[in-house]
Amino acid sequence: MYTWSTEQVDPRDRFDYWREVRAKGLFGVTAELEPEQRRDFFGEFSLRKLGDAGLVELRASPYRVERRAADIADASSDSLCIYQQLGGGGWFGGARLDEFAVRDGMFATSYSDLPYRTVPLHDDGFHLRIIKIPVAGIIPPGAELGELVPRPVPDQTALRTLLESCFRDLVEGSDAATADAPPTVQALAHIALIDRGIMRPKSRLAQQALRTGHLSLARRLIRRHLSNAALSPRLIAGLLGISVRHLHILFEETEMSFSETVTVLRLARSRRLLRETPGQTIAEVAFACGFESLATFYRLLNASESMTPGDYRARLA
Repeated sequence: MYTWSTEQVDPRDRFDYWREVRAKGLFGVTAELEPEQRRDFFGEFSLRKLGDAGLVELRASPYRVERRAADIADASSDSLCIYQQLGGGGWFGGARLDEFAVRDGMFATSYSDLPYRTVPLHDDGFHLRIIKIPVAGIIPPGAELGELVPRPVPDQTALRTLLESCFRDLVEGSDAATADAPPTVQALAHIALIDRGIMRPKSRLAQQALRTGHLSLARRLIRRHLSNAALSPRLIAGLLGISVRHLHILFEETEMSFSETVTVLRLARSRRLLRETPGQTIAEVAFACGFESLATFYRLLNASESMTPGDYRARLA
């Protein structure tokens, strides 16, 4: 993880450094701000490599951004960009682009080497994440991204939900999990290309991406409903909008079945509660994690740790 902030630069030089070194050199854009506002400028970003892709989180006070033809010529990146707006909102426009605004939590996609303009909608400035994924290896034969101008991902669609889940997997992943990132990055890219009509939903690569997205979301839904003792394949399949058989097929391609995944996650949560909530009784921990009975909790934790829940907690005291 690489991080940088304008706090490392003299206030008189912060915006000029950001404009010339960071905006042009790193992001390949032209940054503009009135001279009288430059002394108060603040910007920071982090960069994490995900295979050949890069995940950037950027926060900055307001300024104008434009990716011009000259910027593209100087810093072509030939990448698919997936943006997530965090806080505030942003406006996008350009000669070939229908104007649109993105609000907190929304996603947008584009091809890196097309011109655009953007400004924050509010005084709190920019706060967004961007994943840049090199085009090589992610687009189907014969496909072109030259018309993939910035466009928001429609809310309340199944594809947006899958895209968000895969995006969160990458954002939440630790550096130790970076080796597992490329398949998720590819699935994220292909879901975005399905949404933009570049990839046929029934193609082999698209179907693999949708399976990865459904599996990501299934695991997220399991965690969300973990305390529910009635958690079942039927419940999760219904929330995903797929059949129970399809759900089981998703887990058959992994190291753990649906039921094994639920058990592992419940045990992980129970260990955390035993460590962090000494005021809870063993029974309260068991039922907070969705175990159907205290006897089941004792049996499963003992099989995992070779000790009772009480002994596990005492060992940590």
